[in-house]
Amino acid sequence: MPKMKTHKGTAKRFRLTKNGKVMRMLAGRSHLRRRKSASKNRAFRRPVSSEVKYIVKQVKAMAGQAAK
Repeated sequence: MPKMKTHKGTAKRFRLTKNGKVMRMLAGRSHLRRRKSASKNRAFRRPVSSEVKYIVKQVKAMAGQAAK
């Protein structure tokens, strides 16, 4: 049986921590940032954890080798 390939779109959008948490960036950070508050713009720089269980399960399955 061939090896499972990593889904590259998933690998670019999500990162897995050593403890198995799925980290992602917030949406809405690419344009219209002048009208957003400074604190909101600072929050866009940091990844947040994705805690929805079915999304975490899908990401770990699609990430393949990148998950390990």
